This record gives sequence, C-alpha cells and structure tokens, in this order.
Amino acid sequence: MTHYVELQVLTHFSLLRGASSPDELFAAAAVLGYPSIGISDIGTVAGVVRAWEAQKATGVRSIAGTRVDLSCGRRLLLYPINRPAWSQITRLLTVGKKRAGKGGCLLHWHDLEPWSEGVIAILLPHEADEENLAALADLKAIYGRRGYMALFQRRRPGDAVRIDALARQAGGAGVRAVVTGDVLYHAPDARLLQDVVTAVREKCTVDELGYRREVNADRALKSPDEMVRRFRAYPDALQASVDISRICTFDLGELQYQYPHEKLIDGLTAQEALQKLATEAVERLFDGEVPAAYTDQITHEMRLIGELGYAPYFLTVYAIVREARRRGILCQGRGSAANSCVCFVLGVTSIDPVKHELLFERFVSGERREPPDIDVDFEHERREEIIQWIYETYGRNHAALTAVVTRYRARGAVRDVGKALGLPEDLTSSLAGLVWGWSADGVGEKQVEELNLDIGDRRLRLTLELARKLIGVPRHMSQHPGGFVLTHDRLDDLVPIEPAAMEDRQIIEWDKDDIDALKFMKVDVLGLGMLGCMNRAFNMLEADKGICVGLADLQDDDPAVYAMISKADTLGTFQIESRAQMSMLPRMKPRRFYDLVIQVAIVRPGPIQGDMVHPYLRRREGLEKPEYPRPELRAVLEKTLGVPLFQEQAMKVAIVGAGFTPAEADQLRRAMATFKVTGGVSHFSEKLIEGMVERGYPRDFAERTFRQLEGFGSYGFPESHAASFAKISYASSWMKHHHPDVFCAALMNAQPMGFYAPAQIVRDARDHGVEVRPPCVNASRWDCTLEKTGGRYLAVRLGLRQIRGLSNADGAKIVGARELTAFESVEDVWRRSGVPRAAIEKLADGDAFHSFSVDRRQGLWKVRGLGDAPLPLFAAADRVAETFSAEGIEPDVALRPLTDGREVIEDYRALQLSLRAHPLTFVRDELARRGVTKCADLANIRDGRHVEVAGIVLVRQKPGSAKGVLFITIEDETGIANGILWPDRFEAQRRTIMSASMVGMKGRVQKEGEIIHVICDRIIDHGDLLHRVGDMSFPHRTGRGDAGQHPGSPDRGDKGWKPETRNQYWPPHADGMDPEEVVRFKSHDFH
Repeated sequence: MTHYVELQVLTHFSLLRGASSPDELFAAAAVLGYPSIGISDIGTVAGVVRAWEAQKATGVRSIAGTRVDLSCGRRLLLYPINRPAWSQITRLLTVGKKRAGKGGCLLHWHDLEPWSEGVIAILLPHEADEENLAALADLKAIYGRRGYMALFQRRRPGDAVRIDALARQAGGAGVRAVVTGDVLYHAPDARLLQDVVTAVREKCTVDELGYRREVNADRALKSPDEMVRRFRAYPDALQASVDISRICTFDLGELQYQYPHEKLIDGLTAQEALQKLATEAVERLFDGEVPAAYTDQITHEMRLIGELGYAPYFLTVYAIVREARRRGILCQGRGSAANSCVCFVLGVTSIDPVKHELLFERFVSGERREPPDIDVDFEHERREEIIQWIYETYGRNHAALTAVVTRYRARGAVRDVGKALGLPEDLTSSLAGLVWGWSADGVGEKQVEELNLDIGDRRLRLTLELARKLIGVPRHMSQHPGGFVLTHDRLDDLVPIEPAAMEDRQIIEWDKDDIDALKFMKVDVLGLGMLGCMNRAFNMLEADKGICVGLADLQDDDPAVYAMISKADTLGTFQIESRAQMSMLPRMKPRRFYDLVIQVAIVRPGPIQGDMVHPYLRRREGLEKPEYPRPELRAVLEKTLGVPLFQEQAMKVAIVGAGFTPAEADQLRRAMATFKVTGGVSHFSEKLIEGMVERGYPRDFAERTFRQLEGFGSYGFPESHAASFAKISYASSWMKHHHPDVFCAALMNAQPMGFYAPAQIVRDARDHGVEVRPPCVNASRWDCTLEKTGGRYLAVRLGLRQIRGLSNADGAKIVGARELTAFESVEDVWRRSGVPRAAIEKLADGDAFHSFSVDRRQGLWKVRGLGDAPLPLFAAADRVAETFSAEGIEPDVALRPLTDGREVIEDYRALQLSLRAHPLTFVRDELARRGVTKCADLANIRDGRHVEVAGIVLVRQKPGSAKGVLFITIEDETGIANGILWPDRFEAQRRTIMSASMVGMKGRVQKEGEIIHVICDRIIDHGDLLHRVGDMSFPHRTGRGDAGQHPGSPDRGDKGWKPETRNQYWPPHADGMDPEEVVRFKSHDFH
C-alpha cells in the first residue's frame, strides 16, 4: 500500500521539454514501486498510447491526462475520471488546436467550463498571492470538489515558506491540496539531455541558457517514500494523490472504436450489403456461371469478415474506389489486400487471388484480431481530389489523417547537440557527414579518429554521447501522406484533431503504431506516379485509336509481351527497367504472370543477401534440382522452386516446418518487416531451427532456411505486394509492346519519373518504329500528342512542355491563340498570343518555328527584332481581325546556318534530346581512328576479348548488395553498353567517373547468354571529343536512375550502414518528411 502517486509527469512528447520516453518513465516507476503514475504532456495526449503500451509491459497503471497552459498564465493538469470525461478533454484540446494552428494549443479560462464534466483539475500555482486566490475561487466555481491545487518544490530560497503559504491559501479557499513532483525525466543522469533539448527549443547554446534553463535540477522521478519524507507535514495532500488515482479509472482500452456504418444499400446491414455486392459482381464477372472455387473462397472470406465485423471497412474502400473510377482517376489496391477475392471482384484490387493462390490469412486472420490494411494507390496528380472527397463525405469531425512523429536520426542529433554545446559549425558538419545516410547509430570513436579530432576533449565526447541518447526522440509532428482514420461518432471524442500545415487538411495526434495498438482502422490513400502515366496511356489509346482497355482487362498472359520482356526490352516500364532487372530478365525468361511477380520481388536486397537469387536461377535454368526434404514443404515452396522468396512463404515454412502457430508466424513476419528491435528475427532462430530438426529435417537445411529468412529481415517482399506491382509492370509492358507510340507519349508526359532521361525514351520509341516529331508552335499542345501517319503506328508530336524554361501558362496562351488560324511568322505568334518576349525566345531555342521555315538561328534573330511589347492599338486590331498588319516587320536577312553538330547540341540544351542525330555520329571517324568499337558490335565479339567502347554516360550505380561494385551504362549512336568496375578501379578513377559526360570503357568482354558486359580496367574521359561536336560544352543530364547525380538512400552493405526501423507495408517515405515533398517519387529503383 503506497501513500503517494506521481501525477505531474512530462514525457518527450512535450516536444523539446521532457527528456524521457514513456517506456523509460514506466520502467523507472516500476523499479521505484509506484502502482500507477499520471502522464500529463503540455497541450497534447500524443504520448498516452505509448504510456498505455508501457503499462502492459511494466504493470504500472497509466493515468492518461494532459496539461493546459492557458492564455492568462494559469496552468492546469486535467485528468478524466471515466470514458465520457476523456471525450471532454479531447474536445477541449481540439478547440485549442483549431484556434492555434499546427503544433499549438491556445485556450482561455472561459473555454474550460463547457468541457469540465467528470474532469479533475489540478491548478499549478506560482506564488501564494492575490492572483492565486482569484484562480482558486474560479477553479472552485467550475470544478467544485474535483478542483485541486498542487504543492511542488521549486528548490529556491524560501521554498518551504511558499509551500506552507499555498497550503493555507488552498485550505482557506476550500480547495484540497495535492502533492506533485513536477517530473521532467526518469533518472537524474538525464538532466544533461534535458538541458540540451531546452537549448534546441530556445535556439541558443547551453552556455547562453541562463535563466531559461530549468530552475531546478531535481526533476527526476523520485520514490514514493522519498516524496512522503519531503512532504510529511502535509499528509492530506499526499493522500489526495492516491485518492485521485483511485477515482480516475479511465483506461485507453475502453475507447470503443466504431467504424462508420456504411449505408450503401438502404435496408441492408453492412454485411448483407457486402454479400450482395460481391455476389452480383462475381456473377457479372463470369456471366452467371461462377466456378466453384470462387464461390467457396468468397463464402470463406465473408464468414471471417462477418465474425470480425469488418464489412463496413470493405464498403468504405469500395466507395472510395468507386468514386475514383467515377471521376476517371486510375487506382489500384496493393499490399496484403490483394490476397482477398472480395476485393478482387469489387474491383478494389486487380489481382485474381484464386488464380494466383494467395493466402487470405495474411490479410485478415481470426487469430490476429487486428484490422485489415487495404492500401489503395492513386495517380499522384489527382490524389488530393480523393482526400478532399473523403473529408466532404465523412465530415471533418469524422475523418482525419494520422500523424507521423518525426524523430531524431543520427545526423540531426549530432548537428543539434553540437550546436547546443557550442561546437563550431564546420566541426558538427564534418561529424554529421561521417554518418552514412540515415543510420540509427551515433558517430563512433573510430570515425572521430579519422577526422584527427581529440576524443579526450570533454565537449566532443559529451556531444557524441548525448547525440546517441537523442536518437529516436520526437522532434515534431507532421502529417501522414495518406492514412485516414474514419469514425462513426465524432473523431474528436477519441483523440484531439489539429489542423495540418497544408490547407484543408487535418491530423490526429497519434501515429499509425498508436492506432494499431488501439485497433483503430485506417484507410490508406497513396500516390503512385506510374498509375497516372498508365491512365494517360489508356485515355490516349481510347481517344486516338478507339481501343478501350483498362488495368483489369489485362488478365491473360500474352506470349508476345513476355517475349519482349525476356529480351530485356523494358526501357520505361514499371519496376523492371533498372540495370539489375534488365540483366536478370534474359536469364529468368518470364513466360507467365507469376514469373513476373517473382522477378519484381527477387531483385531486392533481401533475396540477394539471403542468397536466394542464384539457387533460384540455377533451378530455373534446369542446372540443379529443387530439394524438398518433406512433402509438406513441397506444397509451400514448389511455385518458387524450393527457395522462399516471399514473406507469406516464410510464414508457411515456419508453420508447417517448425510448428509455429499462425499467430507466431505472423510475429515472425512482423519481425522481418520491421526492425523495431535490431536483429528482430534472430531471437526466433532457436525455435525455428530446433522445431525443424525435431520434425526430421536435416540441420544444415534448417540453418540454411533460417539464413535465407534472415536475409529477408532487411527487406522481405510480400507476395501480394509483388503481385500488385507486377500487374502494373505487365500493363506497362503490354502497352509498350502493342502501342509503343501511346507508351512513349504517356511516358514523356509523366516526366520526370522512372529510370531514364527523355533522350533514351524517345530513342527507344524510334528503335521500335515510332516516328517522333519535334515541338512545333503550330502543331504541339502542352503535352505530347499523337498524329496520324500512313504507317503502322501514330507519330508522337513532342509537346511544348519539352522546351526548357517555357511555363505552362505561356504554353496555354500560345495553344489558345491559334485555335482558328495557324501562326504565320514569329511576330504573329508574339502578337496574337500576348506572351512575354522571353517565352518566344525559348520557343526559338527549342526550334519550334520550323513550320513556317524559320530555323533556330533565324528565329533567334527575329526575336531580337521584336520590341518589348506590341503597340497596343495595332495589337488590338490584329486580334480582332486575326491578321497581322505590316507595322514593324523586319526585312529578311540571310544568316549562315548552324553546323549539324551545333544544331544537335543546341537540341540537347533546349529539349534534353535531339531528333536529328546522335552526338557521337559526328566524332565516329575520330573514334574509329582511335580503335574504338561501336556498342552494337559487341554482340559479334568473342567472350574474353579486349575492347574499348565509348559513349555518353546514362546511368551509374553502386547497389549496396553488390559490395561496392560500380555499374555504368553508356550510349552511342548504335546502342548501349554496360560496364562493370571493381571497387579498387572505381576508387582510382573516381573523379573521371563522377564528372565526365562521355567516357571510353577499356576492358574485357564478358558474355553470359544474351547478356554482355565490359569488365573495365580503365575509364577514359572523352569530353574533349564531345565538345568538338558543337564547339561548346555538352549539356549532360542523366535520368533519375543515375546514382552519380541523383543519390538515393544509403547503400546496403556499405561500411557503417545499419538498417533503420522500417515497415515494408508503407510506401518508402515513412521518414516523416512533409508529404508535399515526398509525393513526387524520387526513383523507382529501390537500391
């Protein structure tokens, strides 16, 4: 029986004030012998879910509350006594947050009364003065017996006198006093960190903090006995803390989350409505003759959905998808939802789970009792429409996005702590520069020695120690890119809602882990660039060729498409266009959809590190036989030739091979998908290996299996996810094979996206027999369009968007001005469109005036002759008459035309590509004299011969799984060549490789089947030759796949690389960046 309970505790969710996490505080409370402690962060309840989770781990009860600092300077702790009172508090905080905007909470005294029922309020006094008397009277008027006043030590002269005066004042006012400890951290040694976060918050160094530093260094959690000893003169105030903890019975587990009741069909419950929709949909799908497999699967799923009560959730997602289809926004479900037949027949996903034998339990299982997770990808330009539609349909009181807690990573921690401790900027930068990418480990002593710094220096050592402690501490809250929480009753009855930084958006205070813990359901509305591109392609196909096709129509395998994929002719397609994928495709030779699913999943660091790729390829090529020690494993692994490639297979192996229950297997999957604890998979090793040996498997087989599963740890890929991606890969390949003209135009309109630059996309289309026409002021619209030709394909007309520096608004004016009659001269364009002279100059740069036989040089000359603005009277008359008066026409001048080479280089400068010729055609004679082979001739050269090939650099990559090997792709006028550089050769020639725009690769030819590589010994900079082409420097711009110019995340396997916590079920931007920065996909190759 304890005589004191701590009720005034800040966690690190009081951003940059508290210095300890709820886990640390509760662990300390358990050691000190507290039965319960109250959590009261300032103006927020962001930490209460973590505290509730800590309660389960430590057995110390968590009393959820908050602290409000009012505008008049009074401060109160608020604790709910029951579930309705919790809603009073969350509604109050919502009022304050709406008023203050993102990250604040502004409340006045008069706001408290409407939301006071069932709430205990503890006033935090300053001094025992008149102000405090008034505050006590106001407190009693609103809260009555539920109003208390806190007594806490400030460790200043006269503290005992102050506490005594306050206790008397409270007694006189008829308000009961209660002792609190005013806790900021869990143990005294965290005080240094507390000073550092205060300095970060105040934007100054620790030395300059002065009086802004916490007045009292005694703010750690103290034992109940110690508190009783300090306040033994006030036994009633001590007892009050215990009484309050008894009255406050509210537990977060009571938050009965209610999903919105979807009323899609009147008079039917959600379950009946879903059943009806699914039955009708499947009958439509098969024209009334439904195969038994489908009816059985749907019955099985509907039974589970009914048991768990998830029907409304499915209806919501169906409603969102239906709305997107109605608006013509392309979308597709992905993630584990692809395992569901109900989702498939309703059109939420386009993967047929019966055909592909996917495991429904991976998505919804009766044992896990956790809400399903359906992610829906939308084309990212129009995703905002859907987000706003959700807000309008469900109401702003019932829908909000979840939060993302942005936490310190190693780099930011070193920078902020260094700044707070007063280290010079260049020193913190060089320390932070040693941290590779975004690791979770701080800077070690070895790295400090590399910088020749003195590790004995106290400040430096302290910086590194505190930076390590700061990693993982919340820095600020931001919004999630698309995870919605929807409720039936008011959402702010469950959790406070605050406005987000973007207008018309709002977020709740909890992130997706908190929501999982409380079993709330969320709907994910995510953006995917390739879907936008495919939607444009389908629309163009219908408009220009009259062929109506959608993603869902492409269910059957087309041998011709797979023949194209097997030749690695996949430039521009989704997921299978990277270098690694292209060199794998001819060995895999995909022949059906499932091969493509494997192809998407196998070129990932996980399978590569788990050593699954080579065994799989050898078995596929028939060089070795798959081994299945037991028949039950054969059933699980047969479709991937005995190599576990997917998370679902890992789960099944654990179930049938080692006797895990499905729930344990699911924990194994979670350990593989997230690194909540580094090495999360490893503690399953004994259980898995021993379990398999007991069941009669050879030990070496069991150990090898575990090693393969552990390789997944860094990046396992769920089968359903791979299937959803493969679907888009197949659709894009189908389009590329059958309609390369449409594919090229759609891809050019979606730039920048994918792996390659526009020049390669256009070149690839021309290699496939598509005519590409240059931008033209009379024929081009803003986007690339298709034009009739006599040939097999339509011609692609490059849009005005391709001209560098021309704005969309000016482009629209130009297109609008020629609606009735075409332009006849440069002056005519300028007058009628009314765009500034600079825009006309950009058009001349892009050689867009060739339709009235004005070449680039003449165009630029004529632009020089234009005034600053047309004379207004003449211009107005011309617009009305749609003609062009003779005022100010320049006489024609014969100019010397540009050389062909110069024209090509100018094309690259203005359009990033040239339709005239490849720059290398002009220097081929010189290259031949130097003995350089053409890229296309590599096919006729014997394996092992020494050659030199030269070309413009397209892509440079150093994937981490390749242990520092550099892959480089170059292009000449005949084709492309792939080079490989070993790490020592790369380091020796690093500057040339990183900076040259045109290189020669000298080395040995290596052939494996159709795959040809040059193993480079030397890289030669041929920039001088390229310069000679147009007597000017070559504007070298690579595509997004080139890691030399577009660095992505740190590479796996690089020194110092440590995987961060990362849940695969989330698009790769869970770094808590702002969604607006993230939505544009940086690259589609996830190295």
